[in-house]
Amino acid sequence: MKQIVLFSVVASTMIMAGGDIAPVEPVVEAPVVQETTSGWELGGQLVAFTMSVDKFGTEDLFSANTTYAAIGAQLSAVNKNIFAGFGAGVEVSAIQQDSTLTNIPDATPTNPNNFAFPFFGGGDAQVKSADITQAYLTYGFGNTSIKVGRQTLPMSLSPFAFSEGWQMFKNTMEAALVVNTDLPDTTLVYAAVGKTNSSIGRLDNFEDMGTRWGTASTVRFDTVHMLTAQNKSIDGLTLTGTYYYAPFAHDTSLGANIIWGDAKFNISDYSIALQGGQLTADGLEDTTAFGAKVGAKFGIFDASVAYSSANGPLRITNLATFQSQLPNVNIKSPLYTQMVLNNIGVHHAQDADYIKVAASAKALGGVFGVAYGQTLDNRNVEDGTTINAYGENPVEVDVTYKTQITENTTLFAAYVYVDRDDTANVEDANNFLRFWARYNF
Repeated sequence: MKQIVLFSVVASTMIMAGGDIAPVEPVVEAPVVQETTSGWELGGQLVAFTMSVDKFGTEDLFSANTTYAAIGAQLSAVNKNIFAGFGAGVEVSAIQQDSTLTNIPDATPTNPNNFAFPFFGGGDAQVKSADITQAYLTYGFGNTSIKVGRQTLPMSLSPFAFSEGWQMFKNTMEAALVVNTDLPDTTLVYAAVGKTNSSIGRLDNFEDMGTRWGTASTVRFDTVHMLTAQNKSIDGLTLTGTYYYAPFAHDTSLGANIIWGDAKFNISDYSIALQGGQLTADGLEDTTAFGAKVGAKFGIFDASVAYSSANGPLRITNLATFQSQLPNVNIKSPLYTQMVLNNIGVHHAQDADYIKVAASAKALGGVFGVAYGQTLDNRNVEDGTTINAYGENPVEVDVTYKTQITENTTLFAAYVYVDRDDTANVEDANNFLRFWARYNF
């Protein structure tokens, strides 16, 4: 198949004071590396991961039909200057999975309890999955850097194709990335992005990025081109604008355009952020979206309130984690109202209004987080353009805890409660648990 999709870009520090807090799973820290006399930096991590869901009371937690468990190992080697400005990096990852959750069907209006694990399209029992998840060359001259090959891409400058840190290992993409900082306080980025290992439970299935927009069939993309500009000329203010062109894989004369902007302003312990943009695709209705967030820090506490509104059939989601076995589901969204699970059923990222209130506190050697989210107006359910396993206006509550028990060992736990507005089912509450332990070396 043709190489495909998407864009992205260089990492940036766009963290609001009191903004991105623990209720949404934090980005996993990069592995600690060890320098060697050869100039290669070596690193890696060992991970144990499990999650379980009671499927709205129809199953038991941690039963054979509701549980995913895996262990994995990742090794990396990076040399930033092999010779004459050229560098290279490689990463090998392997997962041993134990799950009976094979080819889980999508939820439907007549059987919404089918929903279980949209995050793992390849959760076959006793599957061993391994691949070279990163392999790239770098070159720098002046204020310009180039990176070509399999690599991770950050959400901060690539909101519609990025590497997600909640899962066992970050998804990676085949991309060419060019970054320039010649202009004062400005970063300019061009990227052409190809295939991605989008099924999180399988490392060896690099495929075209895609999505399912409205009632249209699954959309796959050819190589996507992106331009991003970020400016920090005003103290405390970060302005970012991004444009993508994503031709369809089945007909490259057709495609989608995405224009997206983000503004974050920090002053002392307070912050405010605004985001918004438009998605257009040949043959489909345009979609616009808007988001706002305010945050504050009070001693050991962080707090924030966020609101988002998406209007139209196209999903405001990460195209790099489209699940081929679950074609109604992408994973995370760049919207400020993203929670642990609320992208399932797209009840905040497609034709819906959503509000989120979150807080976190540093205590007992870690960070506790709690978040409350609710769909205020789920238009995509009302007009029948999409299937929503969580009903019309669901409520989600996330409770999380993350701690570093040793210098190299981090533990994470999350409990998610969902209460859906669904009179057709006796049991409307869904319980979800996720745990992982990560050792970096």
